[in-house]
Amino acid sequence: MRWWSAANFVSNAGTWMQLTVQNLLVLKITGSAAATGLSISVQAAPALFVSLLGGAAVDRWPRKTTVAVSQALLGAVAFTTALLVALDRIDMTSLLLLAAVTGVIATVDGPACALLGNDLVPVEDVPSAIGVGALVHSSGRLVGTGLAGVTVGFLGTSAAYAANGLSFLFVASVVPFLRPAPGAAPDPGGAGRAAPKRAEMSVRQGLAYFVRRPRLVALAAVTGLSSVFGRNYGLTLAVLVTGPLAGGAGAFGTVSTVLAAGGIVGAVLGARLRRPSVRTVGLLAAAGGLLQVAAGLSPSLAVLLVLVLPMAVVESVSDTAGTAVLQTDPPARLRGRVLGVWSSVGTVWSLGGPPLLGLLMEWAGARGALVAGGLLIAGAIGAGLLRRRAATPAPVRLRAQDDEVTDREALGTAA
Repeated sequence: MRWWSAANFVSNAGTWMQLTVQNLLVLKITGSAAATGLSISVQAAPALFVSLLGGAAVDRWPRKTTVAVSQALLGAVAFTTALLVALDRIDMTSLLLLAAVTGVIATVDGPACALLGNDLVPVEDVPSAIGVGALVHSSGRLVGTGLAGVTVGFLGTSAAYAANGLSFLFVASVVPFLRPAPGAAPDPGGAGRAAPKRAEMSVRQGLAYFVRRPRLVALAAVTGLSSVFGRNYGLTLAVLVTGPLAGGAGAFGTVSTVLAAGGIVGAVLGARLRRPSVRTVGLLAAAGGLLQVAAGLSPSLAVLLVLVLPMAVVESVSDTAGTAVLQTDPPARLRGRVLGVWSSVGTVWSLGGPPLLGLLMEWAGARGALVAGGLLIAGAIGAGLLRRRAATPAPVRLRAQDDEVTDREALGTAA
């Protein structure tokens, strides 16, 4: 698990380095911010259409082989981009094509890497392993975005792509030496296992399991509300800081740094969860919504900074709890396909959320969007919890106690 975490840290740093440089490269080629957004959408779009097939592949193929091959392919794409940039042969068409290929490979690589990491620890430690993964991701993001400017400044844009390619190869080289932990969930496609029947590997089976599982549907609803109305802080807080609070880019940079620090703290706390549940995720999301309301009413930047830290902590712990539920609730043979369904649903939120939030901000302003979004999240989750509580039947234990008293009275009468 230590080797896997180290490899993922290197890979995440390389990925964020490339993403940062890619945005700068698109701006250099086109001079258009819209084109930058298009490149991001093109890379994310395959998750909307191909993730179900990618999840089925993860359930069918041996996990370690799948990860090693997908990482090697991602490395090849990065090296190809680096070569085109170095030769000054890169244009917008080829860049979008390479981004789309990366997105397709990621539909298999994402769930395969997540489940392989869980295989390295006993089942009871999976929530902790997911928390460690969140910590590694947040740390890699900070390091990668920081290294991007340094790498471009000293070695050029192509060097950032080449470094990311090497990070993928590092992960692929570590995978053969990983061993499942005793008590880990079985790999459906592992060696020595009978080849699953085609009917058992259908995409429809994974989709049906997700739809018929109330706790997964509830998790999707909670996460969707939070994603659309509560987690686009890069948009809402940017407008709040630079507008009503009269701050500049430096002030928003400080807010972003506090958000990143809170994410790391939340990942550490999330790693201590033992039995996360959908109810835990809902309560944390509702708390985050109320903190968001307070942030929207902040009279000054100092007050906002005090609120931003717990907002980020709550969001990170909630994410860790939700991921743990998602990756442990389905049976092992269906987990890849369930993660594929989740990826497709999450892509809808990530693509549709910012425009909806932008319209809300146009109508209500930054403060109004934060307050309305937070109240909507907390209110909807609170109503859902109350409805579930009202629908829960009386405990059977009380009925059994009444039967026991009746039996004792009957025995006394008979005596």
